[in-house]
Amino acid sequence: MWRALAADILEWRPAVVLGAFNCADESHQKVCGDFGITGFPTLKFFKAFSKSPEDGKRLYPGDSLPALRQSVITNLERHQDAWPPACPPLEPASTGELRGFFQRNNVTYLALIFEKNDSFVGREVILDMQQYENIAVRRVLSSEEELVKKYSVTTFPSAYLLVSNGFFSRISVQMEARSFYTYFLRRVPGVTRGSYKLTLLPSTENTTTPAPVRHADSSKLYMADLESALHYSLRGETERFSVLEGERLAALKHYVTVLAKYFPGRPYVKNFLVSLDTWLKNQKESNISCSALEEALKNKKKAPKPAILTHTMTWVGCQGSKSHFRGYPCSLWILFHLLTVQASKYKAWAAEPLEVLGAMRGYIRYFFGCRTCSEHFEAMAAESMNQVKSLDEAILWLWSRHNRANARLAGDLTEDPKFPKMQWPPPDMCPSCHNEVSGQHVWNEPTVLRFLKIHYSPANIYFDYTEPERILLARQSREVEVGDGEKVIGDGRTDMQRKERGENRREEDIEEEEEAEERRAEEPDGVMMEREVGILERRELHRPSIIRMNPRVKELEEDIVDLDSFSEQHFKSKALKEAALAASRKRRLSKRDTIPLLMADDDGHQAFDYVAAWERLRRRGLDSKQLVGALEEEGSDSLRKSQWFRVLGLGFSRLDVSLCIILYCLSSVCLLGMYTFFRMRLRSRKGRPGFPVA
Repeated sequence: MWRALAADILEWRPAVVLGAFNCADESHQKVCGDFGITGFPTLKFFKAFSKSPEDGKRLYPGDSLPALRQSVITNLERHQDAWPPACPPLEPASTGELRGFFQRNNVTYLALIFEKNDSFVGREVILDMQQYENIAVRRVLSSEEELVKKYSVTTFPSAYLLVSNGFFSRISVQMEARSFYTYFLRRVPGVTRGSYKLTLLPSTENTTTPAPVRHADSSKLYMADLESALHYSLRGETERFSVLEGERLAALKHYVTVLAKYFPGRPYVKNFLVSLDTWLKNQKESNISCSALEEALKNKKKAPKPAILTHTMTWVGCQGSKSHFRGYPCSLWILFHLLTVQASKYKAWAAEPLEVLGAMRGYIRYFFGCRTCSEHFEAMAAESMNQVKSLDEAILWLWSRHNRANARLAGDLTEDPKFPKMQWPPPDMCPSCHNEVSGQHVWNEPTVLRFLKIHYSPANIYFDYTEPERILLARQSREVEVGDGEKVIGDGRTDMQRKERGENRREEDIEEEEEAEERRAEEPDGVMMEREVGILERRELHRPSIIRMNPRVKELEEDIVDLDSFSEQHFKSKALKEAALAASRKRRLSKRDTIPLLMADDDGHQAFDYVAAWERLRRRGLDSKQLVGALEEEGSDSLRKSQWFRVLGLGFSRLDVSLCIILYCLSSVCLLGMYTFFRMRLRSRKGRPGFPVA
């Protein structure tokens, strides 16, 4: 709506200037908060010479374009102080003012718009023509009987053109309306556009470096998108309110509780969500101030459990072709799809069917900045959300409503031309999800449900473009003391700091392992697997090297470990081994049949968790051969007893070892043949008679 209004009143400058401010940009959060902007779009009118944010009067974008235009004019006329010099007179003209008009004004033409008191046509034409020279426009009310009689006016509105030589005539147009009057007057001979140019404030928008293009796979989820959604939803959206109370506060508490319970985040992020959830539950007052919430949303770097959430927004799978496309709305949809799948996955937690959907509904209603989007989602929720009776139905309900939103926004101005809105998933991602009955497309919902559970599972989350947690921890302090009193300014990423982290890694890993053992006794069995995978994720930055072959290893200060400890480090988890043995007995996995197994074994919670862990370990650097070799090693009693085979065969399957032995035998036979050939050749040369010497 504001874009249409900007185009409609473009010629009203400099009397009325419409500017846009992107409150979704984090750098503008402080300014938007000062002006009381709590949703988008928000239109506020500031009269001339305004000095404070409180002077703005709210215009409601839900109104029609003519209503908004008339509201601007009404607020212009309410100016009580000295009339702004850039604004033309909008009050009705009187008979006395028009006497001797051309003697007092250096113009050739005067246009009079005769109208009734409740009409806005005259004022709109006056503002439309203010940038044109050699003509003036005034409005005359039907109650001005002397002028009405003088020009024989019989219909309202109607327009008359007066010339400085005393000639006048009625303006003949097809329709007595603003656009026709304006079009006619701008083409009167001698009427020209003035040299007005809008003075723009210096802007750095065009000088900033464009965001780098991050190539993403549409079949994957990216943790960078999810953490960015968390950051903006918790900090950017909530901090626009000076006080949180009533249903808005209850909606925030419900949202954070669901995040703390189901979000499969990295350890520091999980700590952040849990600590925020605990803080909100401990608030017994009926309201929370913005300053108190802002303090609670700060990162906590103190041991033993640092609670850190990124302060930046990095879009990967949700990156648009331009900065104002996709981004946060895209990531918020992904976040809630992921939460509905997580809730159905851990059935031991006795999740309610509407637990996640209710949190989403409350958050979008009270915090989501796009008011139009919020109203549409609330309408869909009021229509059928209460009919959801199971966790699987919750997954399908959100999927179908997302597709409905895509259909509504297809071709909209907000649509990214490089990422058009479509019904999801497309046939190339899930062919079996689509079907056709009597020439009409239908969804195969059971297959769609299985696909959604796989696509929005933690195993499909990739960590590309996410900053390591230790770097995020270092950024929490502007000055970090390192070594013997030396200080590092900035984010603390120096060689000395990296060395210090390298020296302290072993102690931190031991502490993490002890904490993990304590948590295992308290958590459900389904969570054990993800905890073990989380430990492996934290160790990703410090993967021990078997042999030092790269100079960069010295910079990271890694330790050389023997092969046995390397094996134990990756496969020491009891829960992971038991799941691996169970899945190994049931079916021998390979890279190409992992997804079919997930699709087929959706009901088995233990097998599903194992495959998720298997996929994550594969992304951490172990290929399919190494993993299958490890599983075979665990499944064979004889190989388990052979310590030397574990040392020599680490990372190799029995097929690999057999091939090595065969190649070794073949090379030995070749060497023996070569030795025999050259030995016989040498003997034959020694047996030949020599030639006589002169």
